[in-house]
Amino acid sequence: MPLEQELNQVLKEAMFKKDQQTADVVRMIKTKIMERRTAAGFKGQVDDPLIQDVIASYQKTLRKALEEYASTGERGAEMRTQLEFEINFCDRFLPKKLDEAATRALVKETIAKSGVNQAGRLVGEIMKTHKGQVDAAMVKKIAEEELARPK
Repeated sequence: MPLEQELNQVLKEAMFKKDQQTADVVRMIKTKIMERRTAAGFKGQVDDPLIQDVIASYQKTLRKALEEYASTGERGAEMRTQLEFEINFCDRFLPKKLDEAATRALVKETIAKSGVNQAGRLVGEIMKTHKGQVDAAMVKKIAEEELARPK
């Protein structure tokens, strides 16, 4: 089932069950998709990769907000709970990312194949071929570690 249909179905079920939290998240995702669809210069169709990109960028925004609420103590506890729920909800629509061991193996393989010796270039190379499959921050951290190792 295409993601847009799946989101519509999840929204219907949430409204039927009176699950306001889930309904709010799905509505926000649908709003973000509509913003992308109506953005100046957008041509093409709204397909699953585009929707996953929208959800991933929304999730990234949520993670930044969660970091900011971490310092609020008890005052922000309710908001942190909501943000964590939304982050986890978004995960179900995104492809699973490689774990640290698999990412490390990918970084080592890319270093061996390409001979790149700068972390930024290495991250760019990996993200070109594995976008959505790896976490860029983890790739950067591992690339820096691997390049710093004596050969």
